[in-house]
Amino acid sequence: MARVRMEIREPAVAGAFYPADPEALTGMVDRLLAEAPRYDPEPAALIVPHAGYIYSGHVAAWGFKQLAGRSYDAVVVLGTNHVEPFFREISVWARGAWRTPLGEVPIDEALADALLSAGPPLRYVPEVHLEEHSIEVELPFLQRLFPDLRFVPVMIGEPSPENIEALAEALARALAGRRAIVIASSDLSHYPRDEHARQVDLNTIGAILSLDGELVRHTIAEWMARRIPGLATLMCGEGPVLAAMAYARRTGAVHARLLKYANSSDVPYGRKDHVVGYAAIRFSREPDPPLGEEDRQTLLGIAREAVVHAVQGKPLPELRVSSPWLWLPRACFVTLTKGGHLRGCRGEIWPRSDLAHAVQRVAVLSALDDPRFPPVTAEELPHLAYEISILSPLRPVERVEEIVVGRDGLFILAGGRTGLLLPQVPVEQGWDREAFLRAVCLKAGLPEDAYRWPDARLFRFEAEVFGES
Repeated sequence: MARVRMEIREPAVAGAFYPADPEALTGMVDRLLAEAPRYDPEPAALIVPHAGYIYSGHVAAWGFKQLAGRSYDAVVVLGTNHVEPFFREISVWARGAWRTPLGEVPIDEALADALLSAGPPLRYVPEVHLEEHSIEVELPFLQRLFPDLRFVPVMIGEPSPENIEALAEALARALAGRRAIVIASSDLSHYPRDEHARQVDLNTIGAILSLDGELVRHTIAEWMARRIPGLATLMCGEGPVLAAMAYARRTGAVHARLLKYANSSDVPYGRKDHVVGYAAIRFSREPDPPLGEEDRQTLLGIAREAVVHAVQGKPLPELRVSSPWLWLPRACFVTLTKGGHLRGCRGEIWPRSDLAHAVQRVAVLSALDDPRFPPVTAEELPHLAYEISILSPLRPVERVEEIVVGRDGLFILAGGRTGLLLPQVPVEQGWDREAFLRAVCLKAGLPEDAYRWPDARLFRFEAEVFGES
């Protein structure tokens, strides 16, 4: 049981969520970090899970690995409240240190005081931290990455809009001009079956990547209303996630990337009928670099090979890709043309799997499951040309004037129907913005002015597009 003595917060879950033995803990964390890749650009904020390391440690490592080899002079970890049901405010632990089996981590007291200077709802309430695990389980990763670590733990009681805005504003002010990293601790869906968890988590992640807090709240309410068996919550760390998103928006870290997704059934001892979801997500101030030519050619080869095997009735080839950029979960579309005319186009708007497998999957759908066309035949295979569009996260459109023809694709959800047009489509068709808006409505089977409906939800996205020369 955790105790506070001379403002030293003792570990509450050592030996349960992670090894209590320092040598075993060091070895486990170092191995998990060594197995994860590191990408540019540098993160300004992260979302990482906080379950037991045997379940979520490999996902957390994909997040923390992004900090390797980088230096920060301010580290803030945002935790959620599992154990104090009547605590509704935000507690900033402001003095002393937190202890783990790897040693003590001093509090950055000056930074804590800067946060507390914002006033209520930010207060120093140490007792609400004592048995809570959501911050503690992140510390061994940080200790192995930063031996001289100082940090500020912040626990969010109620994820109300007022609390989130107050904390995000306090963080933006206190961290201005500093090399700072904000880490939000959260797991995703709790306790549905595996297949339900993946569906729910896919939508939650998509909402997070949009950087739209209201869309996250809407997604949570919408999916909880469906009463999926076993589903207790979409995201236990709603407060930390919303606060990290709001901080990212305020500080220009508007490029969101899903680094890794898994759930507890993905490990050998996990159950398929009772799972918890996990994601590592990065927010950065710079966008991802475009794929290199070698990676593009690899993906085009995967798409072509997948279509050939599927049309010929053969099993899809097993994929072994060495480029870490193709391991990232990405949403994509594959477009098939024959003689310059569309022959099939299917894709996904949310990242479901690593990019290599996503391209393989949607290439087959484009060839065999586009309802506008009959399935591709073996005789057509030599005459097909392939184009791949890798999508950025969807962003809600607040004003239609922000849509740029040639840069943005559109996705509409209205009246229970959806429609999507890729960024290259209006350019190929010679449409202006108004024609583009009408066309995406028609694509969804809606009246051409449906984007004006009060309940219509319109999103824009960008795409990295490449094809065979």
